[in-house]
Amino acid sequence: MTANEDQEMELEALRSIYEGDECFKEISPVSFQFRVGDLEDTKAFIMDVTWPETYPETAPQISLDAFFNNRISADTKQLILSKLDEQVEASLGEAMMYTLFEWAKENQEALMENHKPVVTAVTLTSSSDATAPASTGKKKEKKEQLTKAQKRRIVNRTDHKGDLPRGWNWVDVIKHLSKTGGKDDN
Repeated sequence: MTANEDQEMELEALRSIYEGDECFKEISPVSFQFRVGDLEDTKAFIMDVTWPETYPETAPQISLDAFFNNRISADTKQLILSKLDEQVEASLGEAMMYTLFEWAKENQEALMENHKPVVTAVTLTSSSDATAPASTGKKKEKKEQLTKAQKRRIVNRTDHKGDLPRGWNWVDVIKHLSKTGGKDDN
């Protein structure tokens, strides 16, 4: 069999095995993503696998560069890739995707044992915050919380779009003239 026939057979098998499985995603006929672990699991990771033209005679390209993996340290990624490469080397020349994916699922704990989530905080600052020195020790003002009754009153005063009705701030002409007097009251 040629490499392309082997790839077609393995692709057909992967489609039937992982049909409806949210962990497996076919990007193209030679590129796949496989999530190891649940979405909420901090030790979950996504493997990007791409087959070269001569796969399975040559190793597939495995990457952990998916955005989902940003919380995994570079050392942990390197460990995972080296362990996956060992599995690939043992299976060269035969269809290995199912075996590789299942091995990663079974060994997730061992692969992620030294995992400490990388925390990358994005802070947005306005121009006024950026100019103020950080060491002043001022606490940010808390936004005032409205009660349900206050919110209800605001909603009752506005229309369905959240706009106040036309003339809501107009002065009552009769009251105004009674207080100030008219032209004839000179």
